[in-house]
Amino acid sequence: MELLIAELSRYIIIILFAVYTFYCFRAFARKTPEAKERVFRIQGILIVLIHSICSLILIIEYKEIRYIVLYGLELLFYLGFLKIYKIFYKGLSKLVFNNMMMCMMIGFVMLGRLKYDYAARQLFMAALAMGVCLLVPLFIERFTIWEKLGWQYALAGILFLLLVFVIGVEKYGAKNWISIGGFQIQPSEFVKIIYVFFIAALLSKTTRFKHVVVITAVAAVHVIILVVEKDLGAALIYFVTYLVVLYVATMKIGYLAAGLGGGALASVVAYKLFSHVQTRVTAWRNPWETINDEGYQICRSLFAIGTGGLFGMGLGQGLPESVPVVESDFIFSAISEELGVIFSCCLILVYISSYIMFVNIAMKMKKRFYKLTAFGLSVVFIFQVFLCIGGASKFIPSTGVTLPLISYGGSSVMTTIVIFSIIQGMYVLNGREEEAKLEKEETAAGRNRRRGTGKKRDKKR
Repeated sequence: MELLIAELSRYIIIILFAVYTFYCFRAFARKTPEAKERVFRIQGILIVLIHSICSLILIIEYKEIRYIVLYGLELLFYLGFLKIYKIFYKGLSKLVFNNMMMCMMIGFVMLGRLKYDYAARQLFMAALAMGVCLLVPLFIERFTIWEKLGWQYALAGILFLLLVFVIGVEKYGAKNWISIGGFQIQPSEFVKIIYVFFIAALLSKTTRFKHVVVITAVAAVHVIILVVEKDLGAALIYFVTYLVVLYVATMKIGYLAAGLGGGALASVVAYKLFSHVQTRVTAWRNPWETINDEGYQICRSLFAIGTGGLFGMGLGQGLPESVPVVESDFIFSAISEELGVIFSCCLILVYISSYIMFVNIAMKMKKRFYKLTAFGLSVVFIFQVFLCIGGASKFIPSTGVTLPLISYGGSSVMTTIVIFSIIQGMYVLNGREEEAKLEKEETAAGRNRRRGTGKKRDKKR
């Protein structure tokens, strides 16, 4: 009976998620507010349906009361913040909110399937981050100091990254974690937001060559620290983010070409100097030759993806635990194995639709600082998705980064929620500015009409 339920449910889940993905892009084509509202209402229903079906499967699979409690708390998390965010983020982008929630609900389900404690801790950290982010619109709207603190952001970011050399602990071969009071956090996850503020604040002031050289040198310090820590994934994200924001700020192809050339040269040097880089490249080039050593992780990941096929094995029917670090760096493999490649492709499209909306919001921002910040955060988000999925599928060497909003990790999920919330806050701010502008134009038009009427009366007299 359980096998029958798992067999039927996997097709239902795929169909529902495919419909949700379709509406992610359908939302861009809807013109009227009423039509868009219908799209977002359907998405909300699909989020609850997909999460409920998946949770029911886990409850049947494990037959434990705590999974029923977990389902109730996750549902309360979604419904509660759905109401609360509408109050604090008046006029929010519902597509951004729905996609954020959908990814988190998928993450809760997959982590609960792997280990109950993973899902419980992730839920707590997500709720904490969502609660803190209720203040984001207040800070964005009422404080204008953010664009003035360029070098302060840089100093704070570098000092925070350097903490790992003082109180850092090594994890998975990289010394990029610090332990405080029993809690482990990854500084590079939080610093990447400060880092974007740093480059956006300074490049929004001037893009003179001398100025750009100094900013580039300071940005390079961030990247070098991460390379020394062996946090290659974060180093790549920082590097690519700076390159894209610099190009958007200057629109000079020469900077982009120089950056790509310098990045390629730095990659060769890193390969020659660091053994862990050589190990990852070897595992990527031909993992089958070193299947018992360096290539074991990527081979297990490819086995999982291949075993799942198009429609997956069914939630709870695979062996995702055979993939090392499956709860974080390789959770995409677990999703592909149990929910199928079609589901995974839809998930990628959901991420892409979020990125498109981020860029959309960035282009509409009037303040240069906000525009560059939104662009930078959108690159951080989508490039992390690329690195994680690319590493799990052997498209690129594994870099040890998490899948945003889905992978296990308090630092990762909290940072991504903050990124979504900052961009959401910018969307709300832009909406209010547009409304204020329209009100002024309508008021001015009304005055002109009254003046025109008065002049006609004077002429008649």
